[in-house]
Amino acid sequence: MPFKNSLYWRISAALFIVLLLLGMSYLHITRFIASDYLQETNQRLYGGIADSTIQAVKPLANGAVDTLAIQDIMHSMMVINPSVEVYLLDTLGKIITYVAPNKKVKLEKIDLHPVKKYIARKDNLFIKGDDPRNPEKKKVFSAAEIKENSRLTGYLYIVLASEEREAVSSRMMESYMLKLGRQLFFLALGIALCLGMAAIWFLTKNLRRIEATVRRFKEGDMTIRFASDNSSEFADLKHTFNDMADTIASNIEQLKSIENLRRELISNVSHDLRTPLAIMQGYIETLMIKENQISKEERNRYLQTVFSSSESLAALIAQLFEYSKLEAKQVEPQKEPFFIAELAQDIFQKYQLIAKRKKIHLQLQADPNLPMVFADIALVERVIQNLMDNALNFTQSGGAVTLVLEEKTQSVEIKIMDNGPGIPEQEQSYIFERYRKADRSERKSKGAGLGLAIVKKILELHDSSIRVQSRLSEGTAFIFSLPTYS
Repeated sequence: MPFKNSLYWRISAALFIVLLLLGMSYLHITRFIASDYLQETNQRLYGGIADSTIQAVKPLANGAVDTLAIQDIMHSMMVINPSVEVYLLDTLGKIITYVAPNKKVKLEKIDLHPVKKYIARKDNLFIKGDDPRNPEKKKVFSAAEIKENSRLTGYLYIVLASEEREAVSSRMMESYMLKLGRQLFFLALGIALCLGMAAIWFLTKNLRRIEATVRRFKEGDMTIRFASDNSSEFADLKHTFNDMADTIASNIEQLKSIENLRRELISNVSHDLRTPLAIMQGYIETLMIKENQISKEERNRYLQTVFSSSESLAALIAQLFEYSKLEAKQVEPQKEPFFIAELAQDIFQKYQLIAKRKKIHLQLQADPNLPMVFADIALVERVIQNLMDNALNFTQSGGAVTLVLEEKTQSVEIKIMDNGPGIPEQEQSYIFERYRKADRSERKSKGAGLGLAIVKKILELHDSSIRVQSRLSEGTAFIFSLPTYS
């Protein structure tokens, strides 16, 4: 409804104010134009009065003012046309004598420039000159030269609209403008306002539709969209809203998915935490119950099992804290140049004992002359260790794990390969996700499945990525690259 559309009424109020200002400006301009029109008409009708007066009487004789003659003719003119003011000027524009109501004259000299221009004019120019009774205003006039024996002896200067006439005209003009305002201005203003409000109502129709659509989206209708309409004046706004709504709906779906994955993570973590805790609790209870019934060797074996479980628990908790820091972007890589071949050799030596204990053949294939890479050495070491742990965990006894380093164009490629059971193709797309991991029954995974997620996060800090190549029963290879230092 228009009465509830505040935008509609605000625009209508603004239109009313604009129309009112335009109307007032129009009346103000019309008043001045009308005033000039009346004065120009007066000058064209009575502009020859000065020439006629000079022909009827000689106001100067032998260089002197013929007082009686000039006073008679001036008074006669005042009787015939009381709106005029008659002034006799010398050749410099100084007022010699005059006839004016109340003899109230403030100027002693008239500017002759408009007078000469008026006398010399070839067409009906509209010219204003000085008003001796009111120096602040300019008035229309009639003027003529006074000559004696072809010699200029002065000027006859007649103001065609006296101050009294101006006062009467001003009152009449105000009355006329008031009538015009009542009869025409407000009528035109009302018609223009009604037409303008109707136009605004039509133009804001699309805005009201947009408002209704946005309100429905706000109330939970995530499927509401604008129809494709490139011809509308709000087409860009509609496209922007549709894109925004699609993004919000997509984000909500992602949040729902993340929430489900978070629950899965909690379930996995709870299971992984319970396992070592249950083992520790069981062996400790056994030690407490059979304190005097078990041999020293059994006691040591129980304690060793408790210790191993506590190490597993500590490693799991450390992994969770590490990933949470990476997720919160609290880890800033300290990049520096180093020899990746030396780092790989150190890691290879550390994992030799683990591999021998599991009866896994561990190999290192790296050119000792590999160039230096530019990265955070500690974080890169963490990446390779996680991948080595992953490979050793999923490789059966008698299998092989190989660490390969190979120089590429402006980078060094690192590959960790195993000949374990492999990863099903349908699971390869999400093994790096933070809340998911391969099936336990097939992979026999240990931990909460955060090792590969940590690897991916660290490589993202180095503007790098990791990819997997795997086939069931043939093995798996994880591959990533680091930029060389130049």
